[in-house]
Amino acid sequence: MTVKSAFCSCRNNGWRMGAWLVIIACITAIGIGLPSAFAGQTLKVGVYGGYFKDSFDKHIFPDFTKETGIKIESVAEPTGEAWLVQLEQAARAGVAPADISMIAQGPMLKGQKTRIWTPLDLNKIPNHQYLLPHFIHKYPDGRVDGIGAVSWYITLVSNTNVFKTPPTSWADMWQPDKKDKLGLLALVSNSFLLEITAKTFYGGDDILNSKQGILKVMNKLAELKPNVKLWYRDEGQFQQALQSGEIPMGQYYHDVATLAAADGYPVRSTFPKEGGINDSGCWTVSKASKKLKEAYVFINYMCRPEIQAKLSRKVGTAPTVRREVTGLSAKEFSAVSSDIPPIIPRYDLYTGELSDWISQKWTEMVTK
Repeated sequence: MTVKSAFCSCRNNGWRMGAWLVIIACITAIGIGLPSAFAGQTLKVGVYGGYFKDSFDKHIFPDFTKETGIKIESVAEPTGEAWLVQLEQAARAGVAPADISMIAQGPMLKGQKTRIWTPLDLNKIPNHQYLLPHFIHKYPDGRVDGIGAVSWYITLVSNTNVFKTPPTSWADMWQPDKKDKLGLLALVSNSFLLEITAKTFYGGDDILNSKQGILKVMNKLAELKPNVKLWYRDEGQFQQALQSGEIPMGQYYHDVATLAAADGYPVRSTFPKEGGINDSGCWTVSKASKKLKEAYVFINYMCRPEIQAKLSRKVGTAPTVRREVTGLSAKEFSAVSSDIPPIIPRYDLYTGELSDWISQKWTEMVTK
């Protein structure tokens, strides 16, 4: 019911007390003139550092606070599983470094083993109705443990001052002219270089279904060693080196590279013909958090189609809600995604029974 219809209801019923209650309810629902029940509350939200966190701090968190009264204390997360380890260690002491965290799919699955994620009630997140189904993450028993926050791509990035012509294939990284020029993510579980190599040279990820196939792919990756100047864990470190031209090519996050280019840095992001890596993160609540009510308000807010569209426009991420409800134009959508079929990460490789073996071989054969 709108405020206008509430006033009509009041007029038709002689301004009875019940009508006044309808007006108050309507005004409260749209947030006009009445203080939020959460005014003055603080919520710690973990997001990835660098440009990503800066963009949330500028474009998302202030408007959320203005609407709800909940102040956001943003926390810079490291990439990979380091943040999961910190959350688990802190939870054992009853402490939450962040109430809500944006967690990638691999760490999501590993976190299920220690039950670090608080089960979520979808009835308290009504805007979940707009999400694509695969962005509702669940424990094996069916309880919801995460809600799609953003989707993003890892693409092939390059410095335009050093490489005037954009690359077209992931295979370009193996070329001799890229010697000592690449920056690649250091972890097997968040670089997805196994999947990239499998798609580029072996026609798909079926080769990764056996130890023999995985070793074959790692041998191919080992050929990259002379070309890699930096195996990075700190996004900001590679970002600066890419912008300066010190490390003029590598794999990086499409949204961050796009933001850097918009700020005038000589950086481009390219979707190779084999596709970019399409990954995503979930909003999760640490079991040590005491702010579940505030967390529901935040997660529900972030599921709104207009907020997901705002993220696409301002942060450069792909929406987790259905495209048709976002209002994004074809140009806006293509700026954050691609019609080229993506490479989908094989999360099972990094959370299943072969995970320790894969990590060991990765260190021995690829990054050592």
